Order: sequence, then C-alpha cells, then structure tokens
Amino acid sequence: MPSLKDLKNRIASVKATQKITKAMKMVAAAKLRRAQSAAEAARPYSAKMADVLSGLAKSMEGREDAPVLLAGNGKDQVHLLIVATAERGLCGGFNSSIARLAREHARKLLNQGKEVKIYTVGKKGYDALKNEFGSKIVERIDFRSVRNIGYGEADVVGKRIIEMFHEGSFDVATLFYSEFKSVISQIPTAMQLIPASFPASDAGNDGSDAVAYEYEPSEEAILGDLLPRNISVQVFRALLENAASEQGARMSAMDNATRNAGEMIDKLTLSYNRQRQAQITKELIEIISGAEAL
Repeated sequence: MPSLKDLKNRIASVKATQKITKAMKMVAAAKLRRAQSAAEAARPYSAKMADVLSGLAKSMEGREDAPVLLAGNGKDQVHLLIVATAERGLCGGFNSSIARLAREHARKLLNQGKEVKIYTVGKKGYDALKNEFGSKIVERIDFRSVRNIGYGEADVVGKRIIEMFHEGSFDVATLFYSEFKSVISQIPTAMQLIPASFPASDAGNDGSDAVAYEYEPSEEAILGDLLPRNISVQVFRALLENAASEQGARMSAMDNATRNAGEMIDKLTLSYNRQRQAQITKELIEIISGAEAL
C-alpha cells in the first residue's frame, strides 16, 4: 500500500497533468475554428474543379489522345499510396485511423500481386508504417516547421507526384487523409488521384439536365492545364481537412484526458483521506493504550 507521501505526490502529479490537458484542449479549440473555416472554404473550389474536369473527362472517353493523367498509362501493377497525417500526436486515433486504412489497402494490393510504394506526408504516418512497410516507403516529407499549411506546400507534393508518374515510378496513385465532419467525427478517406477519378454527378442522369458545352481553347488544352493543378488542389484540400480533423480529435482527446484526470484525482484523494484517517485512529489507539497501561 502506498504511503501518504506517495499518494500526495501522485495527486499533485495528476493535477499538473490535468492543467496541461485542459490548456491543450483550449488551444485546440482556438485552432479548430480557423482550421475548420479553411477546410470548409476549400471544399466548394475543389468540388467545382472536380465537376468541370468530370465533364471534360466524359468528352474524352474512348479517345486515344486523352491526357495520361486522366486515362492513365494503361497499367495497374505499381501503386503509390500517399499517406497524409499530422506532425504531432496527442490527438486520439486520428493518425492511427488513416494509417490503418492505408495499411489495409496496401495488404489488399500485395495479396493481389501488385507492387506497393508509399509516400508519407507527415511524421506520424511514417512512424506508423515504417515497421511493417519500411521497405515500401520511397519518399517522405513533413511540414513541422510550417505554422500554417498553404497551397505552396501542397503544390510541392503535387508536383512531386506528377514527376514520379512521368518517370514511370508508379501506375496508380491514391491519397489517404481524414475528412472533417465534426469534433467527434473524422472519416478516413481514400481518393484516387492518378488516373483521375471523379465522383458521379446526379445532374443529367436522366438526360433532362444535360448541357452541351463548347470549350475555348480545346478540351485537350484545358485538361493539360487543369489536371496537374487538380492534383495539387486535392492534396491541399486533404491537408486542410487533416488540419481541422487533427484539432478536432485533439480537442476531444484532451477533454477526455482532463475528465479522466479529474476522476483519478477524486479516487486518489479518497484513498488518501481513508489512509490518513486510519493512521490517525491507530495513533489514538496507541495513545489510549499507553495511558491505560500507566
């Protein structure tokens, strides 16, 4: 049984930890507002670009001169997994959930006889995957020195992905990140970047809302400019979604940690008071017994 001094030191230690977790929760809440606003502001732009490219892609279906970023190189053997995570921990299961989704996808591909390469964006993704897939990690990048993620950082990643594709390093590229829904809900997401894959649009499914567009310049010229930019845009959106998801997960994790610390303090205080009362009672019995013996 721990002594009164040990219990007192333990209570003081847990109280100090509780102050830290409470402060981290407040900081995460302040950062979450900015990160959530940035992520929500980026969604309409990336969605509209995807819609435009989706319409252009339909006009290029079946054509031999379709851009390689749209149609792919005709192979499906080497897959590049771009795993975007946070630079820091203490954010619950945020990083591990993205790494788990990428790990499951990699195992599935390997079971199918495919070759897997991994490009990690963020320190925690590399740490989570290096034990099992260390030999598969071909490149890694982190932005620990960057205070606020901007388009410039995403453009560096996007251009490097395109460069690797033109070098013939892979055939298919898939981006893994976490989509922000709320403070308690972040959804791990996989998005195929190369060949470009766009969500199906509800408009025009019955032919009633279909609209014919004439493009100036040609579809090929527009796609040649927008497809590389779309990769950077989607990476930028993923980084913004990750930033909001990270702060939301950290806020929730620190709130739980603060609450757990409070419960532990209550239990330790109860044990301390009980042990102190027992010790006082024992001392009183000894004093009374000594007095009666005189």
